[in-house]
Amino acid sequence: MWRDSFRLQIFCLLMAVLAVVVLVHNFFQLEHLDDDTVSGSNWITENNDQPSLSQTTKVTRKPYCGYEQQTLSKREQVEQESLLAAIQWPKPPDDKIAFLQSTDPVHSDFVIVKPRGFFKVGDQLEVLVRMKDFQGKPKQYGGDYLQARIHSPLLKAGATGRIVDCHNGLYKVFFTLLWPGEVKVSVTLVHPSEAIQVLLRLREERPDRVYFKSSFKSGRYSETTECNVCLPGDLPVCNFTDLYTGEPWFCYKPRKLPCASRISHAKGGYQKGLLTHEESLFFQSDVNIKRPILSSGPDSVIVKPRPFTDSSTMDRAEDPKVSPSGYYYEDHWRPRTHWIHHFNKSDDISKCLQGKVIHLFGDSTIRQWFEYLTSVVPDLVEFNLGSPKNVGPFMSVDLKHNILLKFRCHGPPIRFTTVFSSELRYIANELNGIVGGRNTVIAITIWSHFSTFPVEVYIRRLRNIRRSVIQLLDRSPKTLIIIRTANVQELGPEVSLFNSDWYSLQLDSVMRKMFSGIAVHFVDAWEMSLAHYLPHNLHPKEVIVRNQIDAFLSYVCPLQT
Repeated sequence: MWRDSFRLQIFCLLMAVLAVVVLVHNFFQLEHLDDDTVSGSNWITENNDQPSLSQTTKVTRKPYCGYEQQTLSKREQVEQESLLAAIQWPKPPDDKIAFLQSTDPVHSDFVIVKPRGFFKVGDQLEVLVRMKDFQGKPKQYGGDYLQARIHSPLLKAGATGRIVDCHNGLYKVFFTLLWPGEVKVSVTLVHPSEAIQVLLRLREERPDRVYFKSSFKSGRYSETTECNVCLPGDLPVCNFTDLYTGEPWFCYKPRKLPCASRISHAKGGYQKGLLTHEESLFFQSDVNIKRPILSSGPDSVIVKPRPFTDSSTMDRAEDPKVSPSGYYYEDHWRPRTHWIHHFNKSDDISKCLQGKVIHLFGDSTIRQWFEYLTSVVPDLVEFNLGSPKNVGPFMSVDLKHNILLKFRCHGPPIRFTTVFSSELRYIANELNGIVGGRNTVIAITIWSHFSTFPVEVYIRRLRNIRRSVIQLLDRSPKTLIIIRTANVQELGPEVSLFNSDWYSLQLDSVMRKMFSGIAVHFVDAWEMSLAHYLPHNLHPKEVIVRNQIDAFLSYVCPLQT
């Protein structure tokens, strides 16, 4: 009897130890999930083309909450260091530069190299930009953020330029001349280099400058607390970290209600008083935010047609490094990396999408696609899901053509008005629930709501999405996945501190690098918004959205050549 009891105790003890071992193993597997799920994919290589950790420039950064404690595989660590090094921005020689010594767009100018030269379609045009301060003295260092384009207003034509910082106050801009006629050059100072350093400081030191909140409710009693990726202080918190992706999210714990009583998420607001008086001088709408730099000589050239060559046939190999990726002509976008069809009739759109299930994941800029398609296709009728306006999820159905169109916003951080907690979904998890196949189309955009956080937060989110994309393509290779890039927007002193184009450019650069080499397609909303003549807008006007949709549908229904 005693021996049987002893054996039973030993058996129970062994089972308990085994359970602990299994639990620890599973936790380790979860932390290193990327090592086990991307085998066979080519998103990152281990040959000499991929810099090792010792070869990559180390970026010294202040830790942000638990992000310095992320458990990254060796490949992930190498990639993250490489991404951070790739977006490093030139700094002024001194930490504090007086306003009068900062870049002044009025004193600065540009000149066209060889303005009287003979140019034909396909040639390169070079422009030299010379930066000066408010005292008229030439700048001796770089780091200004410029945007440049060529355009022909009468033709409604436009394209972006490639800017090279010479790090001495001079910038070279290279344009590819893509249409004949008179072509004008425009150069804009978005932010002086001194303002960029302030934006860098805010990104690293004040990621809380946008804050969020959640409501908790039980019966008639409710409480609201602050939420974020990271919360300072020692107050008790509710841990809403996603169990599958590990994406962190926390709310301060309500005083009386349990964490499980959370019912909604919403944007809380924007912090004020972020700048010193000296720093605020670098952010003035009519002085140094998106101000034109004028030419000291001719600002246009005459371009002759190239004999016997249709410029629309150039560079048709799909290459994400082609610059510019496309151009406008007669208000129609012409990509240089793939053929495009302009869907001018609603019947053409219905025919293209017939039998398709289209998933749109992201923010309000891809919600514009949902709204556009629902409005222009007569048989595509929105089904009322009772979702909050502008938040979603939304769904439209075309029974005649068997089309299902769906939109869902990405998970937090997201600066929407009230989102039900049950509808807070991460894109990676949603992708894992999609079967896929030749009739499944997925479009993703994610950028704007991450601009206030250290870049590691964005890298982690993209890493999870990329892993799910790779897994989906592995099990359903014919699934079509399209990524809509970021776009430029109107900027003022306040918006610049939260959603500057410079922040968006940095995130967009990271996204393009992380998804290079994967079987996804890009709709270049960045160039499509920057090259157009309309004023910049976070939510581009319909003519630009229409061109985005044409590019999107041209991947769904490619032209037969």
